[in-house]
Amino acid sequence: MLATLIAAALIAQLPGEPKLQATDVEHVVVYHEEGRFGGWPANHGMWVYGDEIVVGYSRGFYKDLGARHHFDREKPEEHWLARSLDGGHTWSHEHPAEQGQLIPRGDSLHGIETPGLPLPALTPLSEPLDFTHPDLALTFRMDSVNAGVSRFEYSYDRGKTWHGPHPLPDFGAKGTAARTDYLVNGPRDLHLFLTVAKSNGREGRPLCVRTTDGGITWERVGEIGPEPDGFAFMSSTVRITENELFTTLRRREDTFRWISAWRSLDNGATWTREADPVAYLGEGNPPMLNKLRDGRLCLTYGFRAYPFGIRARLSSDHGKTWGPEIYLRTDAEGRDMGYVRTVQRADGKLLTAYYLSGGGMRGPERYIGATLWDPDATAPIVSDDLAR
Repeated sequence: MLATLIAAALIAQLPGEPKLQATDVEHVVVYHEEGRFGGWPANHGMWVYGDEIVVGYSRGFYKDLGARHHFDREKPEEHWLARSLDGGHTWSHEHPAEQGQLIPRGDSLHGIETPGLPLPALTPLSEPLDFTHPDLALTFRMDSVNAGVSRFEYSYDRGKTWHGPHPLPDFGAKGTAARTDYLVNGPRDLHLFLTVAKSNGREGRPLCVRTTDGGITWERVGEIGPEPDGFAFMSSTVRITENELFTTLRRREDTFRWISAWRSLDNGATWTREADPVAYLGEGNPPMLNKLRDGRLCLTYGFRAYPFGIRARLSSDHGKTWGPEIYLRTDAEGRDMGYVRTVQRADGKLLTAYYLSGGGMRGPERYIGATLWDPDATAPIVSDDLAR
C-alpha cells in the first residue's frame, strides 16, 4: 500500500508537469502580534456576506517547540474572529467572550471558549435552527482529535453574538471530532461531515450525518470509505447535484500524506473513491473545497514541503480530473503553516486565509494571512527556482 502511494506521488511530481503561478494576487496580514501564535482557520470556519467576511482563528502564545507546532500549551488558547468589511483587504478583531457577547442561559454564560475558564456546559438545542437565515454563522468544534465530544454554536448576526454550545451525538462511535464542514439543504435540513474515532479509539474516519429538524436530532447517513490504517479526516465537501456530493479528505498512511476524494450519488449514503486531487502533500494539510459560481471546483491547501506555501487546483468536470497546481505563495518559512479556508467574493475573486511564518514578516511568530486571487489569472512557471 505505502509503496504504491509513494510511486504515485513520484509520478505526480515528475519534472515537466505543468505548474502555474497566480498572477493577480494580493497578500494581506489578517492577524499578527509579537510573541503570539495565530493559527488554524480550518478548525474554526469562514463565512461571507457580500463584502463582509468573517474567519475564526486560534490566538495563543508563541513557543519554539522544534518539530511541533510552536504553540505554548501551558498558556490559554483563545478563539477569536477576524472581520473584514471590504472584501478582505483590511481586518478588525473580536473576542466575543471579552466583549460581553455571550448569551445568558440561567446561571451560566454560553458561547465560544473563554481563556482561563472551563467550557460552558453543553445544553441540548431546544428550538430548531433556521439554516437559511441570511446572517447565519455556524461552527462545529471538538474537545479531542480521538474519542471526544463534539459541539456546535450558531449566530444569527454574522458572528457578533453566539448561542450554545450544544452537543452532537456520538453516532455510535467511540468519540467524535467535528470541524466546520456542512451543506445547507433547506431551513431545517443540513448535511454535516465530521470525523469519528476508529474501532481502536484513534483518529479517524469520516462520516456523513444529517438533521432534518433544525439540529434537534441527527441521523447517521453513511461512512466515507473503509476504516484506514492511518487516518482520513478534516473533510471539505460540496454538492454537485440534488443527490451528488463530492468530498476531499486529509489522508495519512505511515508517514505518507496526500489529499483523497470521494463521490456519493445517493446523498451521502454510499461513497466511491475518485482520483486523488493532490498525490503528495509533504507532511500533510487539510483541504478546502469550494464550488465556484461558474460550476468549477476549487481546491486550496497548504503544502508542507519545500517550497512551503499555499497552492490550489481547479476542476472543470466536478472533480473527475484536476488542472495543474497553482502556486499562490511559496514564501512560508517552514512546515507550521496552512489550514486554509477559502470563500468566493461577489466579483468572482477568491479569498484564501491560512496561518504561516515568514512571508515578509519579521520574527518567528505564526500569524494569520490571506491571499486575494483570481482563479483565471495564472501563468506557467518556467523555472523550478521559485522566488521566495
